[in-house]
Order: sequence, then C-alpha cells, then structure tokens
Amino acid sequence: MRIVPVGYDHPDAKSLDGQAQQEYLARYGAIDLTAMDPAEFSPPRGLYLIAYTPDGSPVATGGWRAQDLNEEGYADGDAEIKRMFTVEAARGRGLARRILGMLEESARAAGRLRMVLETGLKQPEAVALYLSVGYAPAPKFGLYRHEPYSQCFAKPLT
Repeated sequence: MRIVPVGYDHPDAKSLDGQAQQEYLARYGAIDLTAMDPAEFSPPRGLYLIAYTPDGSPVATGGWRAQDLNEEGYADGDAEIKRMFTVEAARGRGLARRILGMLEESARAAGRLRMVLETGLKQPEAVALYLSVGYAPAPKFGLYRHEPYSQCFAKPLT
C-alpha cells in the first residue's frame, strides 16, 4: 500500500468522504455535519492522507487540522483527527493504524501538542484502535459534544 498526502478537495478524498458519510448514515441515521474547509488540511496546519492499493484504488483516508482554544472545547495546540475511514474490503490490514501514526508524526513536527478526536459509540472498532495506541477518554469538544453517543479521546504529542 502507498500512503500519500493529498488535498481534502482531491477527487479521491471526496469519494472516500462520501463513503464515510454513508457509513455514518447507516450507523447513526445522519451524516456528519462538521464544517470542514479543505484549506484546514494544508501543511503546516494540517495534513490529509489517502492509502492506495498497488492498482491505484483509494482505500483508506485520514487527516488532521490545527485547533486552538475556542468555544467548542478545544485547547491551544490541539491537532484534530478527521475522516479516519477504511473501505470495508480493506479493513483489518492495519491501514488506519499506519495513517494515524503518520498523522501524529506530522502534527508533532508541526508543533502541535495534543491529538484529539471525536468518534461515536456505534464505532467500536474505531474506539478499540484509538485505545490500543495510547488515546484516553477526554472531555467532549466539537459540534457533537452534547450528543450522548459522542466520545472524545486525546493523546499528548510531546
């Protein structure tokens, strides 16, 4: 597998985002309405990655964007993980773990202090991944911080 940085507005990113949204719809009955500007994922204040199979098919994705202290509960120096997603046929190969490691490395190199993310109770495989690599439950933040199914996690990058 080849993992490369792309713009959040890249056609393959849009395709994988659409697939992720369909999964959210199936699991939660709604898509994720979090506002995301492609510019937020541009270095040095962000990064967006896609994993490709040897034949060039996009199969996994993830990104981070800088966040700082604001009314949605972020802290200065945060890097927020967004759109971690692997197509069903490619799951179980460690792609999400590899992408997550690359995102953490990039955010650390950019001087971010803490990686944060929000997921939900109906994504137990995501929760298991984050716990397995050192994330811990954190106070809720972001658009869905008041929803009962929302779960937030954080990991120091220093």
